[in-house]
Amino acid sequence: MSDTQISEKPPINPVLKMSLELGPLVVFFFANSRGEWLAERFPALAELGGPIFIATALFMAATSISLAVSWVLTRTIPIMPLITGVIVLIFGALTLWLQDETFIKMKPTIVNTLFGSTLLIGHLFGKSFLRYAFDAAFNLDDEGWKKLTIRWGIFFFFLAAINEIVWRNFSTDFWVAFKVWGVMPISMIFMVFQMRVVMQHSLDNDTDDVKA
Repeated sequence: MSDTQISEKPPINPVLKMSLELGPLVVFFFANSRGEWLAERFPALAELGGPIFIATALFMAATSISLAVSWVLTRTIPIMPLITGVIVLIFGALTLWLQDETFIKMKPTIVNTLFGSTLLIGHLFGKSFLRYAFDAAFNLDDEGWKKLTIRWGIFFFFLAAINEIVWRNFSTDFWVAFKVWGVMPISMIFMVFQMRVVMQHSLDNDTDDVKA
């Protein structure tokens, strides 16, 4: 896809965009914390199993709706949410079918390892796949994309390691809470610290005195 095609994508309201990205996680947290309440009021959900299985099913539904709304509004689905959505559906289905919550707990590890590997391997071959994910948000020079690619690649591996530590050593409720209220703030803090690189290497201004 050319840069012209990318720039012509219909814009989406930032608040709506964030809601589409974070909405499924909020649904997952709520459904897990109120699983018994949901099962009492919607007997069909009780057939799925305990709270984590109800949460998994609703997480899959919310993710599908989020991707569908994104497509309707922009006629495109960003590659990272698309890959994440596919893995959510696959591992969610395995979780429900086998009644084994291990699969949904491993999903973040698989997704983050995949993203991290893709970015770092692409960098080794001179490709910045991060550019395709963030090009609509940032207009950077090649050096800027290289720096962000390396940093994001390492960060994804960090998230994968953190997920493994948490789900293997803490309760399911703690893991769900950390996934929503821990990973999101950590990711936002990381993104804030990358703005220095964005400012230095932005092609939209003449800032050249900020060093990363």
